[in-house]
Amino acid sequence: MAHTPTTAPVLFDRALLRARQDRALRLAPATFLLDRVAEEMAERLHAVLREFTSAADVGTPGDQVHNALAGRLNQFARVDLPEQESEPLPLQPQSLDLVVSALAFQFVNDLPGVLAQIRRALRPDGLLLAAMLGGDTLTELRQSFAAAEAELEGGVSPRVAPFADLRDIGALLQRVGLALPVTDVDRIVVRYDSALALMQDLRRMGATNILAERRRTPSRRATLLRMAQIYGERFADADGRIRATFDIVWLSGWAPHESQQQPLQPGSAKAGLAEAVRKLSPK
Repeated sequence: MAHTPTTAPVLFDRALLRARQDRALRLAPATFLLDRVAEEMAERLHAVLREFTSAADVGTPGDQVHNALAGRLNQFARVDLPEQESEPLPLQPQSLDLVVSALAFQFVNDLPGVLAQIRRALRPDGLLLAAMLGGDTLTELRQSFAAAEAELEGGVSPRVAPFADLRDIGALLQRVGLALPVTDVDRIVVRYDSALALMQDLRRMGATNILAERRRTPSRRATLLRMAQIYGERFADADGRIRATFDIVWLSGWAPHESQQQPLQPGSAKAGLAEAVRKLSPK
């Protein structure tokens, strides 16, 4: 039976994402998350004891990551994610030994397809290192909007994007053929004077609602005010300031190479458990 390729569902309006990011630049962008990720990415790469001669940054907004890494990399190209994801990334097969990406993959409709293209572009023993929003990011805002809309409008509309969790991303790295996959989460809790102040920061990040199924009419003022009230009731500290969670999911994987550590074959261990226990037992 012939295999029929499937098309990834369109969750995000990527043309709108570009417009929102351009607007954020005009608003004096809020870059604290990107600043933190850029610094952390430089530290993580510093711990990798090898030289990278040809690298690409895929999709990262802003200059923070490029500025943080440019001094270490001889060739460092910037590659935009296409608005139409049917278009391939402009990457040649086995042309790179490092690909990085910061705070971009969470808005990709076909993440398996993008990761597969990156995998093909890596030379053997090449590294992908990326950070994306995931996990419980903005869970407080999601819950507060849902409660306000259910109370005042009799239903809930999509407002906060669905975020991938750690296990899904780890499985995805293996699925596209990357070896030694590693994922971990850096949870950042930011405090604001109000939910409306948080939403203003999201505008300045270019991270407001770009869901394809979003409501096209403006939010009702009463719903916004009730959302802010619920947010304050449920997620405020003793001083009245509210909490907003951002989970930065870090992911890395290597293009397979014979020099990499290989898992043992079943039954190939040199000594049994009883022998190991005997060696560890006190004389």
